[in-house]
Amino acid sequence: MTTATTSPQTTLVHSYLFLRRAIGLIGLALPFVLILGKQLAQGGDLIGSLSGYYYSDLRDVFVGAMCAVGVFLLAYYGHDYVDNIASTVAGLGAIGLALFPTTPGAAATTWDRTSGVLHLSFAVVFFLSLAYFCLRLFPHDGEQAPGTSVVYRTCGGVILACLVLIALTSYLGLVPAVHPALWLESVAVWAFGVAWLMKGQTMNP
Repeated sequence: MTTATTSPQTTLVHSYLFLRRAIGLIGLALPFVLILGKQLAQGGDLIGSLSGYYYSDLRDVFVGAMCAVGVFLLAYYGHDYVDNIASTVAGLGAIGLALFPTTPGAAATTWDRTSGVLHLSFAVVFFLSLAYFCLRLFPHDGEQAPGTSVVYRTCGGVILACLVLIALTSYLGLVPAVHPALWLESVAVWAFGVAWLMKGQTMNP
């Protein structure tokens, strides 16, 4: 009778898949948890952005989720040093935007405004790094199944499009009543969640 053993390589692969799935699941769940959770717990109007939920009862959820994504990305090792640099930059971006909250809507102090600038900077770094994963790294690492490259590039394109639209709607003050930043941020986060879940072989076309 032979006993099956798990090789170190197999264990490493499973660890990488777990990290990818964990990142993807947090990305898919976070907008739902923040938006629905706040409505159930507090009611009232929607908040204008996902980052704004820092100032709700869901603060710990937002900070904890982004810090968890950041730690997972820092622990993630890709195929080469470019993967590792990208994941490190993305991880620092996630942790930075969690630790430096966005500027509150009212009675903002000098520190609040400084924190808001840092928050925005870290958020841009985070999302651009995720778009880079989807557009450049994931489609060319030799792992993908047939058809997944299109999905990765679509997710990357969606993330970039959402960033551009957030900037435009904010600068031009378009349709503030429907909270465009909130929904565009949610779509961008969902796109990165789908890409990482697919990379973790949870979702395959």
